[in-house]
Amino acid sequence: MQGTLEAFSVWVIVLDYTLGMVMYTLVGRVAMNLFLPIDSEFFFMKVFVRATNPILKIFKWVTPGFLLEPLVPLYVAWFFFAFRFYLMPWLLGYSVMGMLSFPLEGEIARMIYQTFNK
Repeated sequence: MQGTLEAFSVWVIVLDYTLGMVMYTLVGRVAMNLFLPIDSEFFFMKVFVRATNPILKIFKWVTPGFLLEPLVPLYVAWFFFAFRFYLMPWLLGYSVMGMLSFPLEGEIARMIYQTFNK
């Protein structure tokens, strides 16, 4: 984490981690919904649904009506990705920023690299 803290200020890291966790939780809900119904009694499905329902309600006004209900969380996750990939670098003054330049994904990639490169 030393490299990330030096490259970005704390507020950028906190914002990116928060937006990244929301994005991946929405994607996780879509993945879980491939195998389980929304009203499943499975604990993790309940957590995904309970955590993402408020976010889906906020984005209801930009969600097209023709979109299949199981794909709505993926559509909303795209907004979080677009914000992280396009708007944040622009606001921070970067002209181009690769996927692994994000603090969250960079830390995950660094941990995987360290784990398997010993």
